Amino acid sequence: MDFTAQLHRAERQNQSMLCVGLDPEPSKFPAGMRNDPSRIFDFCARIVDATKDLVIAFKPQIAYFHAHRAEAQLEQLMAHIRRVAPEVPVILDAKRGDIGSTAEQYAREAFERYQADAVTLSPFMGFDSIEPYLRYPGKGVILLCRTSNPGGSDWQFQRLADVPGQPRLFEHLAHLAQTDWNRNGQLGLVVGATFPEEIARVRALAPNLPLLIPGVGAQGGDAAATVKAGWRPDAPIVVNSSRAVLYASADDDFASAARRVALETRALLNSARSAA
Repeated sequence: MDFTAQLHRAERQNQSMLCVGLDPEPSKFPAGMRNDPSRIFDFCARIVDATKDLVIAFKPQIAYFHAHRAEAQLEQLMAHIRRVAPEVPVILDAKRGDIGSTAEQYAREAFERYQADAVTLSPFMGFDSIEPYLRYPGKGVILLCRTSNPGGSDWQFQRLADVPGQPRLFEHLAHLAQTDWNRNGQLGLVVGATFPEEIARVRALAPNLPLLIPGVGAQGGDAAATVKAGWRPDAPIVVNSSRAVLYASADDDFASAARRVALETRALLNSARSAA
């Protein structure tokens, strides 16, 4: 089953567009775990167990593990998710972007070592920085397109004088991802929830691609506007919330608090879909 089909299945099964981002910061863990990087797996596994029936995907952010020398714990977490939530796809948020043999090694890391179902990439270096990942049949490759950070406009919102119609960079990328680059139907796009008008524009240019949409929750993205702009029955959206879910409580009830916030966010997204 390919990545898009996995998303559709998880969306139906869990009635959800919510993705929980796994960005473990030991300084924010509850008292019994706080400032202890050796407890990263324990913390994340509790979050997974509490929310696994409420999500369309999980998204571990690789830097939060590497910074604490917790690669082995990430491997353990990926195996745990596959065991307790086998129908929930896992997106490795790595934002890699290199070419040739280096890209081959990064693809091997994502899909062989960590057994991810999809990975995020920066497409700045062009198609040959993406192609090695497409050699893994069925795996998702999600390209940064219109990101939620303010500095994203430094490049993504600039017009391309040498392309007919002078589209903005993010528009041109969305078009390529829908057409020439999407040779095996594996591509998706990252579009920030803080820019709902750009979500709608990307959806118009890439009507069939999965959209990973960060920025709902702590970053202040409008959930209703996000769903209205991006969701289509045949094209899933994966609306990520990380800190708002992970750190809903600083006490021993952190897992039940995470579940409560995940339930509320899922309900908000589903309500927006019903109204769309």
